[in-house]
Amino acid sequence: MSANWKTIIIDDEELARQRLKRLLKVYDEFDIIDEAENGAEGLQLITRLKPDLVFLDIEMPVLNGFEMLARLAQPPRVVFTTAYDQYAIKAFEEGSIDYLLKPVEKERLEKTIKKLHQFSAAPAPLPLQELMRQLQIKTVSKTLTVKIGDKILLIKLADIVYIEAEDKYVFLHTADGKKHLTEYTLSALEEKLPEQFIRIHRGAIINTDHIKEIRKGFNGAFVFVMSNTAGSRISSGRSYGEDLKTRLGL
Repeated sequence: MSANWKTIIIDDEELARQRLKRLLKVYDEFDIIDEAENGAEGLQLITRLKPDLVFLDIEMPVLNGFEMLARLAQPPRVVFTTAYDQYAIKAFEEGSIDYLLKPVEKERLEKTIKKLHQFSAAPAPLPLQELMRQLQIKTVSKTLTVKIGDKILLIKLADIVYIEAEDKYVFLHTADGKKHLTEYTLSALEEKLPEQFIRIHRGAIINTDHIKEIRKGFNGAFVFVMSNTAGSRISSGRSYGEDLKTRLGL
């Protein structure tokens, strides 16, 4: 980190943000460049402004702190502001990631600043995935992100009817008939998405909540008629037949 740390505060409580800004104001090394009140806003700010440091709440609407960080290829250094219990705090300490219990106290903040000075010599950001493993936290996403120019859109999983690979690209098809290019691979999405999303073909994943009807196809395959405005029909791959019978009770 640089001598003056470009800093963003992300917290859904305005009073908490104001308190932290007031406490940080007396330290020359913090340059507070912006703030956000939820993870989605924070994601866009971090992508655009590339801060050195983020003071980050965990429990927030839209995207919580962990969900937001999981979407960043290179997350900045993070100080969590949290109301987590002592077991989680112990995990923060063992993972070498600092935390501040709310309401933030001046004396505790001074200790954090000393740690930040020590970490400034480290070559890489602290390991978020290791922290999540220690906390045994499973981030359950409710959205997928897609980039359009310099904007990041959040597509609700409930609105995704099916996902399809076309050549080297993967598209999300939503209930309103729109089509969104995503940077995820189908294999990554198969691992990431909740159980209502099932792979029916090497090039397609469907949301079972949007199945309108199922028809028998050739050679043990199935044709899924979806509930989107286009009434899309998606055929399963022959090798997926037995698994689909089991999972869908066909």
